[in-house]
This record gives sequence, C-alpha cells and structure tokens, in this order.
Amino acid sequence: MEDEKQRLSIEAARLYYMADYSQQEIASRLGVSRPTVSRLLQYAKEQGYVQISIVDPLEDLDMLSSEIEKKYRLDHVRVCYSPQNEYREIQKRISKSAAEYLYETVQDMDIIGVTWGRTLHAIAQQLRQKPVRGVEVVQLKGGVSHSHVNTYAAETVNLFAEAFHTVARYLPLPVVFDTVEVKRMVEEDRHIQRIIELGRKANIAVFTVGTVKEDALLFRLGYFNEEEQKLLQQKGVADICSRFFDAKGALCSEAINNRTVGIDLHDLRDKEKAILVAGGQRKIEAIQAALAGRYANILVTDQYTAQALLQ
Repeated sequence: MEDEKQRLSIEAARLYYMADYSQQEIASRLGVSRPTVSRLLQYAKEQGYVQISIVDPLEDLDMLSSEIEKKYRLDHVRVCYSPQNEYREIQKRISKSAAEYLYETVQDMDIIGVTWGRTLHAIAQQLRQKPVRGVEVVQLKGGVSHSHVNTYAAETVNLFAEAFHTVARYLPLPVVFDTVEVKRMVEEDRHIQRIIELGRKANIAVFTVGTVKEDALLFRLGYFNEEEQKLLQQKGVADICSRFFDAKGALCSEAINNRTVGIDLHDLRDKEKAILVAGGQRKIEAIQAALAGRYANILVTDQYTAQALLQ
C-alpha cells in the first residue's frame, strides 16, 4: 500500500511539475479524484520527492550592474530582467527599461539626441509623458532612404518630442551619401548646420548598436554596394549612428565615414549621458566593441547579455 502511494505521488509530481498537467488532468490519467491528487502532491513534498527552489532574477541584477560598471568603467548600468534569452523578448524588455530610465532622468532644458531603428522606435513607443520645460529633441543622423524597409526615423523622433512636450528637430537627409562632395555641399546649408550642431550640443544621446550581419538594417536600406558591404563585414563588427568600427572601437573605413551624415562617434564621448540600449546574443560582440571605443557611459541591457559581457 505504501509503495503504491509512493509510486502515485511521484508520478503525480512528475506530471504536475515537469509536464504542466493540471490536477484534474492528472486525476483522469491516474484514475483517482482531484482531491487525491492534491494529497499526493503534498505527500511528495513532505517525503522530499519534490524540492522546490525559487530563483529571484531581480536579486542579482544590481550585482550584475555593479560588475559591468566596474569592468567597462561606465557611469551607470541598468540590467533588466528578461524571462527568455530570445532577441525579440529582450528588445521588448530593454526598450521598456530605457523608457523608464529616460522618464526618471530627463530634466528641464535638456537636449536629447535620438537615432533610429527598431530598438529606438520600441523605446519611443513606451515613453511616458513628462511635464518638462525647454527640452529639445533632435535627430542625430539622417534617416531618408529609397528602400521600402522602414527605419521609423520620423516616428521615433516625433514620439520622443511628444513625450517631453517639445517640437522634433529632423535631419531630413540620407544617412550615407554616394559621394563626399555631395555630402559636404548639403552640410553647408544653414538649416542642416543648425540641426547637426544641436546634435553635438545634446547632453543626452540615446542610441543602439548595429551589427555587420547580413540582416543588419543598414545593409537592407541599400546605402552600400556589394564591395562596400563586404569591406565593412571584413573589417568591422558594429555601427553606432551608421558609423562602423572594429572590435577595438576604431573606425574601419574613413572613406565611408566621410560620406555619413550626423553626429561623429568621438562626440558621443563628451555627452553627459551617452545611453546605449542593446541586448541579445547576436549583439554581444557589437556591444563590447562600442564599450571598448568608450562611446557610451550608460548601458541598458538584460541579464543574459550582462552575464555574457562579464565572461
């Protein structure tokens, strides 16, 4: 009789804790009543057949943040919890965390420089309205493309401006021109000069880091020919503001960089808050390169990425 109770309790526990069966489903499967299943599960715990441990992911987040701050000499790191080590889930979590950080951080008279892309658009969508005065929001790089791929450039800067009760300052240009001569000629326009200068003056910059993988957004926008893309993939590992750099954070093509419109990488080092929002296995190498180049002093990421950055 005792052996039968032991067998049933272990079987019930396996079905309940490992296979996610409901107590009613277990009852039907074992041919007993639902109250009997409840008693079997309690017996399994009392006998030590089931040992339950609860891991609080929030418990270690502060420690992870501190360790990354020390390792990469950052002013602040915010590590948020993601229930899955999956890129879309991580992007959703870090963008929400970044939006919360901006709500806490932005003050009257701040100038916020914003880039574009899926992560920045996700942040913009989750921003809460904050009643601040004199804030300016400016686009840090050109966002016009002939591709059908959406960059969310205008939508992103608009949502940032709405959240902080101001008017968006656009940079209505391609981010990469075909020639240096055309790019320099366009930059001589007084309006364009003012927008670029406002980006330089921004005390807060919000950006992510791109990769040089085949599916990278910049490659799908048609700015580069096959030879240029191959060069960037061979020499570079990442981009910020569409400026490509290697694993040590050094520019990997002066020629392409000279055709790029918007804030220069070295200007990010002078920001009061240069906020890098990035996470996921596919971006770890790119994040490391960005931190090696000292292009961010604040990092918003998830616990899986944080652990990888510490290895």
